[in-house]
Amino acid sequence: MKVLLINGSPNKNGCTYTALYEVAMQLNKHGIETNIFYIGNKPIRGCLNCKKCAESGYCIYKDDPVNECIDLARNSDGIIIGSPVYFAGPNGMLCALLDRMFYLKGAGYEYKPAAAVVNCRRGGASATFDRLNKYFTISNMPIVSSQYWNSTHGYTPEEMRQDLEGLQTMRTLGNNMAWLLKCIEAAKGTVPFPEKEDKITTNFIR
Repeated sequence: MKVLLINGSPNKNGCTYTALYEVAMQLNKHGIETNIFYIGNKPIRGCLNCKKCAESGYCIYKDDPVNECIDLARNSDGIIIGSPVYFAGPNGMLCALLDRMFYLKGAGYEYKPAAAVVNCRRGGASATFDRLNKYFTISNMPIVSSQYWNSTHGYTPEEMRQDLEGLQTMRTLGNNMAWLLKCIEAAKGTVPFPEKEDKITTNFIR
């Protein structure tokens, strides 16, 4: 089993990485492979709603990490997305990546356990956490919980490591993700995935 952890910060080894690393180390203790994927610090385009990905399964833009992330997510058993807090929201480049990664492609991630992790200096963590969870709840992905909302606090990795409760929350998240992954693995061949209805979409203006 393997879990993809997306580092949505422009700082490769900053606070977001430090939080994700704590989760990854806990997953590794349970024998679960982890990959912390850094999205980089170069511009990432937003979604154009061109719908070309409905035909190929990939975004038409091939000069940024989106398509690589799509493949990594499809080939992982669980997904964790981490972001710093900017103006009470996730990093804009990460949102652009996730919009294109999830749009018309959610079926590739269905029933994979998922979680969001956020780091802030002081405030805005809850709003950022809520925004990231929206990608999971529209894609039939079970959300993994912890003992508190998945946030850490600190302006630098050194400061963040002093947030002992936040680090413990990350470790608990790792334990809970490992437990759910093992439950799903044990249920294979015995408990089928939920039966899906044909999708209904309702426009409010006709």
